[in-house]
Amino acid sequence: MVNAPLFFNRTRAGEELAHKIRDVLTQEAAASGVEPIPIVYALPRGGVPVAAPIARLLGCPLTIMVAKKISHPDDPELAIGAVTSSGHVLWNEQKPSSPQHSSQWQKAALDYSIYQAKSLEAKLISVCPQVKPEGATLILVDDGIATGLTIAAAATAMKELEPKAVWLCAPVAPRSLLPWLSQWGDRIIILETPEPFWSVSSFYVEFPQVETSKALMYLQQQS
Repeated sequence: MVNAPLFFNRTRAGEELAHKIRDVLTQEAAASGVEPIPIVYALPRGGVPVAAPIARLLGCPLTIMVAKKISHPDDPELAIGAVTSSGHVLWNEQKPSSPQHSSQWQKAALDYSIYQAKSLEAKLISVCPQVKPEGATLILVDDGIATGLTIAAAATAMKELEPKAVWLCAPVAPRSLLPWLSQWGDRIIILETPEPFWSVSSFYVEFPQVETSKALMYLQQQS
């Protein structure tokens, strides 16, 4: 069975998600009597085109939180964990072990992912605005959530910034993942939760790889 597309592209999905997030922020403000201070954090690169229309609609800053999956050396597509550029790591509890030199290959995989995250952050952070996350509602955005490892690792790093709350937001994620995700974010906002869930890309008509230059363009336009 092939998943039917739910969104045309990342930008359209972001526009739809933006209205949902704004509605929830409005409801929260009405209930508490306190106006939230939102800051949108994109998970680059794919999360940037989704996050840009959200920051635009909310009229708030757009910045980045870089996290990379940690791949199994024998299968690059298999995530055994995720790590942020600042070194916050989350391992998959079901990560497969290698019979020989287990700790050595895990460390090598971790170090490589940290290198990738730092490298990407260095290319993008210069065009991002200075933000004050303390006491703010941090809205972490990706183009979709499959395993949840990357967005969860990013959330652990963001919680150390002393925000009021960290929201995990994406156009699509598997319904079965939501209970696990809830431990990492103060609020989870997902537009569609289809099952079965094969891949994020299958829910988009257009899902090209987002090049670094394209991510820079989106960030510059919003800054």
